[in-house]
Amino acid sequence: MSRIGRKPIPLPGGVKVQIGERLEVTGPKGRLMVPIPGGIRVEQADGKLEIRRDSDQHAALHGLTRALAANAVQGVSAGFTRELDIVGIGYRADVKGKVATFTLGYSHPIEFLLPDGIDLKIDKQTHLVLSGFDRQLLGQVAANIRALRKPDPYKNKGIRYTGETLRKKVGKTGASGGK
Repeated sequence: MSRIGRKPIPLPGGVKVQIGERLEVTGPKGRLMVPIPGGIRVEQADGKLEIRRDSDQHAALHGLTRALAANAVQGVSAGFTRELDIVGIGYRADVKGKVATFTLGYSHPIEFLLPDGIDLKIDKQTHLVLSGFDRQLLGQVAANIRALRKPDPYKNKGIRYTGETLRKKVGKTGASGGK
């Protein structure tokens, strides 16, 4: 039996669940849908969600469905955050409404449109805090922002996740030429 799949998901107050062809989770932050694959059943009892499987053929989908459902429940109740840091002289970000503007050493500023459900706060022009209720969308937006200027292993400049460690590479050495 899947260890992740058999763990019950506690439902916090204010979270409503509708079980059908899809699992619909509604809470104070928003509404998410989780697909339920064939051979997997979702049961609600005593303020908890339990994910069950019909046979061992569905073992891989068992843990996956439970993880997606747990992320949906946590997302609509508490939400998720992702933090990024901008490193480099003259590199900075600014946000106005749903448009984030990045100055990253290119000849032009880059405008990034934030999707619905994702909020961006900027501290000191170089620390970004993304927040939202959909974990998958939040991670994708963070990866897209990081891709605007990936961390450079030679100069340690670029956009990186907070706490991400970079291995600094050694560049070319001087004129010790070979013959």
